[in-house]
Amino acid sequence: MTGMQKLTLNDADTKSADIVVNNIEALKALFPEAFTEGRIDFEVLKSLLGAAVDERDEKYGLNWHGKRRARQIALTPSTATLLPYPRESVDWDTTQNLMIEGDNLEVLKLLQKSYAGKVKLIYIDPPYNTGKDFVYPDDFRDSIKNYLDLTGQVESGRKVSSNTDASGRFHTDWLSMMYPRLKLARALLRNDGVLVISIDDRELANLRSICCEIFGEENIIGVVIWKNATDNNPTNVATEHEYLLFIARSKEQIEKEWKSKSSDVKELLIRVGNKLNEDFKGDQLIQAYEKWYRDHKNELWPLDRYKYIDEGGIYTGSQSVHNPGKEGYRYDVLHPKTRKPCKQPLMGYRFPKETMDTLLAEGRILFGDDETKLVELKVYASEFQEKLSSLLELDGRLGAYDLREDFPEEVKVFTNPKPVRLLSSFFPFILKSDGEIILDFFAGSGATGRAVYTMNVDGVRRQYILVQLPEVLESSDKQQKAAAEFCERIGKAKNLAELTKERLRRAGRRIKDAHPLLAGDIGFRVFKLASSNIRAWEPNTADLENSLLKNAEHLVQGRSDQDVLFELLLKLGLDLCVPIETKTVAGKAVHSIGGGALIVCLADGLTRDLIEPLSAGIVAWREELAPAVDTRVVFKDSGFADDIAKTNMAAILNQNGISDVRSL
Repeated sequence: MTGMQKLTLNDADTKSADIVVNNIEALKALFPEAFTEGRIDFEVLKSLLGAAVDERDEKYGLNWHGKRRARQIALTPSTATLLPYPRESVDWDTTQNLMIEGDNLEVLKLLQKSYAGKVKLIYIDPPYNTGKDFVYPDDFRDSIKNYLDLTGQVESGRKVSSNTDASGRFHTDWLSMMYPRLKLARALLRNDGVLVISIDDRELANLRSICCEIFGEENIIGVVIWKNATDNNPTNVATEHEYLLFIARSKEQIEKEWKSKSSDVKELLIRVGNKLNEDFKGDQLIQAYEKWYRDHKNELWPLDRYKYIDEGGIYTGSQSVHNPGKEGYRYDVLHPKTRKPCKQPLMGYRFPKETMDTLLAEGRILFGDDETKLVELKVYASEFQEKLSSLLELDGRLGAYDLREDFPEEVKVFTNPKPVRLLSSFFPFILKSDGEIILDFFAGSGATGRAVYTMNVDGVRRQYILVQLPEVLESSDKQQKAAAEFCERIGKAKNLAELTKERLRRAGRRIKDAHPLLAGDIGFRVFKLASSNIRAWEPNTADLENSLLKNAEHLVQGRSDQDVLFELLLKLGLDLCVPIETKTVAGKAVHSIGGGALIVCLADGLTRDLIEPLSAGIVAWREELAPAVDTRVVFKDSGFADDIAKTNMAAILNQNGISDVRSL
């Protein structure tokens, strides 16, 4: 008979995914003959791989002092957890978005079990290693203590410092910081997933090299040059650009999917447009296509934004008439119904007035319902090309303009935030469908979340996961003074993550105000990195009696049932937004997670008399839920009155088909 296993801090089920074990299992599945008594025989493995093994002393690649340690850090499981903070969240009960406060290395480890292979797009804007920004100094021996120290959450807290070129390890420190994070990020991507990294000249070459090593050179999609500024430095080469490095989890998978799907949908839209134009005219044509579009939208990726029709065919709107760089042309374009001048683009129009007049005469301009909307260029399905240009012109100052909209107090709360329009230039290219996830683990100004809110106005429910270190803001620091004082005024802790959350709240409200009927998700759940809810055994050899009493309670004092529930979700591989249902069974609170995949009771006072009605209620609820997977049931170890009650509970559940019963 199966008993009740007690979970400790050293169990695999209380840690993040063990990548080493997973790698060994994958290798064993491919080459079982290379294993002897559970160990790898490298001589056999080399013979199986033949000429693919490179045994030369000197090899091509990027190496630096500390690379081995950086690799080890990525492979070391985390015992930490993420604590839920509903009061700091927006729409906690319904949102699918996550805003996580913590060291992104630990968070990436904790996300492995729940989100491995599920993220469609990862976009990061990491420190550029300018000498002024900081680099995370990781410590795999005690990562949580290191995190608390760096963020000033303990008395001995040490401020995160900048990585200056005087350190002697300028590139090395940056590479050691990036390598394990990219290694963990790769495992989170779907097979058709894409990683996009913002960077400049200082580390582009090194970044590309480590991405080639982690992802394979064959999966580098390309580099987009972002011309974002004018540099008037008279003595050096004027630096007027940054880069976006695009990497695929599987470039072959992406190209195959995009090409075949794009071609099929393009032909379908052309065919439907021609047929409707034969059968209908004027308003009837528009109404007929609107009905067809509603019925078939889910089939139209990646051309699902083509939602208009006229006598030229089916089309979408493009902002390519707007000037994305320096100041463009200024003139009025009158709305055909109101006869009032339409709202002008921030940087003016791309074309002179003569070109605009020609486009208007040809019927190629798409107007909004009234003059308050920006005009767009009609792009027909027959003209569709699923490609990104390697050159993008967009004024970098637009990020600051975005902030003014969200922070009308004109407080400079972020330095050099990425423009939402920069992200919107490629996010829709990759994120097409409901439920697709974007991860940004250097969230900073929260521009990624704001871009997702803006995109989701089209009705598609894309989701985000943002991670930001709560870097302390100092009022005495000239660059941080305005941000620190702003946090004080709004009653928040003086750290960067609080500003990220505040921007998300404000951006969500603005989107809702502008689109009151929007049914999209503009909320987020807040979680914060912390040590595990499960206590480690910490004996005091000089006072073993008190040590035993102190450690009798297996869970950390002060943590709530909700804290423990979400650690179980993480460590057992369930989504952090999965539904949690609670009901009272035999007078005790019982929680069902994921439709009965996990049932948890953390109540005290589980006596022998209570075991039978409580177990019967759990069995009945599980049968009612009928989960598609085997149910795991978890109790609090100290909740049982004695070992007999604990044994009886496991026995009854085992007899009713629930064999996976654990205690904390």
